[in-house]
Amino acid sequence: MNKLFIALLLLLTGCVGIPENVKPVENFKLESYLGKWYEIARLDHSFERGLSQVTAEYSLRDDGGLKVINRGYSAKENKWKVAEGKAYFVSGTDKGYLKVSFFGPFYGSYIVFDLDHKNYQYSLVSGPDKSYFWILARKSQIDENIKNTLVEKAAELGFDTSKLIHSNND
Repeated sequence: MNKLFIALLLLLTGCVGIPENVKPVENFKLESYLGKWYEIARLDHSFERGLSQVTAEYSLRDDGGLKVINRGYSAKENKWKVAEGKAYFVSGTDKGYLKVSFFGPFYGSYIVFDLDHKNYQYSLVSGPDKSYFWILARKSQIDENIKNTLVEKAAELGFDTSKLIHSNND
């Protein structure tokens, strides 16, 4: 029983790790991050496969965490898909390092590693490894030069930006 518990603990802890060379932003202001974000680009994952017009909305929970509502449109099924989750800071509310769960007690990393600190208009987000990556913005479209700069930053850190799916937010 103890071996199983330790293995499970290691598995769950590994899911909230930080990829090599990725550093959560400092001076993170939760109040400025709350609200709706549009997915500009992402690396593919089964839970978002085939979705367009993807958004994430963050609000406060009564227990001090965040409520997370992810939405995306499935043209194949001709319907909106919605997932509700919760997120909590891993090491202080001033660092962009959270753990998020959409499935009961299982958490994964949500790491804001680049951010428009002045206006909170875009962010780069990673999961527990470099196969999870998103570019998020406050508007459904962003300036192409800004987008290219964000993609370059991600590529420099080792994300495979050649496999990015650029969201259809029309």
